Amino acid sequence: MVKAKVGVLISGRGSNMGALLYAAKHPACPYEIALVAANDPDAPGLTLAAAEGIATFAQSHKGLKRAEFDAIIDAQLRAAGVEYIALAGYMRLLSPEFVAGWEGRMLNIHPSLLPKYKGLDTHQRAIDAGDSHAGCSVHVVTAELDDGPVLGQIEVAILPGDSAGTLAGRILMAEHQLYSRVLADFVTRERQPEWLLGKVRERALALPQADEVTSHGMPCFGIEKGKKFAYFTQDHHGDGIIALLVKTSAPDEQAMLIDSDPARYYRPPYFGDGWVGIRLDLGDTDWDHVAERLARSWREVAPRKLLGLMDVAEEF
Repeated sequence: MVKAKVGVLISGRGSNMGALLYAAKHPACPYEIALVAANDPDAPGLTLAAAEGIATFAQSHKGLKRAEFDAIIDAQLRAAGVEYIALAGYMRLLSPEFVAGWEGRMLNIHPSLLPKYKGLDTHQRAIDAGDSHAGCSVHVVTAELDDGPVLGQIEVAILPGDSAGTLAGRILMAEHQLYSRVLADFVTRERQPEWLLGKVRERALALPQADEVTSHGMPCFGIEKGKKFAYFTQDHHGDGIIALLVKTSAPDEQAMLIDSDPARYYRPPYFGDGWVGIRLDLGDTDWDHVAERLARSWREVAPRKLLGLMDVAEEF
């Protein structure tokens, strides 16, 4: 199994980093820790990571502008071959440039049940509000603080007499359980059929008068009451792959695509020369390219009147 390479950013003891590190030691874990980096050279978590054989990097942020410091960290992550980032007690606001560079590939764990209690002092705020439960959330990092899509949560009961400290201790145990599971799901999502179908569906149904039906046992996209322009196939006829089938303009185009990348493109059985298969389960799908191929395929079957309306709309 090829494991996804994860970089973990810390500022202190790195207990969540440790939880991710030890989860990664299991042979079935789909990720490995490629680098642990900190904005404090004295962060205790660096000692733990180094003792476990993980590459580390430390650079103080003091005296550096935010973007300058983030560029240094970014260079280290990319040099280590990192594909995903896990923030684990990283006490730095990230620059917009850094967030944009890792868009959709950076997670954070936050000690509250988001969207409640973004920011600091989450445990005391939950107690003061009289909540029956607090908890933790793993979310995708976006430009807004603690505002990205939530991928997983665990509720933790607030006990009579709880202080912020006692509640924090139990929530930390929940964090250690949650983060590794969510991260494992996240790094494998690009090979999961439901996620891949969702990405295809979003792009296919954005086309004019497109609808979705089931045909030949597969999700299929076509013009309303008209011809089909795309099929989503999963292990069809036992081929063991997940792919998108789209129309081509001519047999020469099918052959050209297959020759350009035979690992990704193929001639789908039973569909003839007018279709090409695009594998979606390789883990590096270019979704802009998929959207382009869907649009081209849609044009192959769209009625002339609808094409005219589309052309007029594109001019504006």
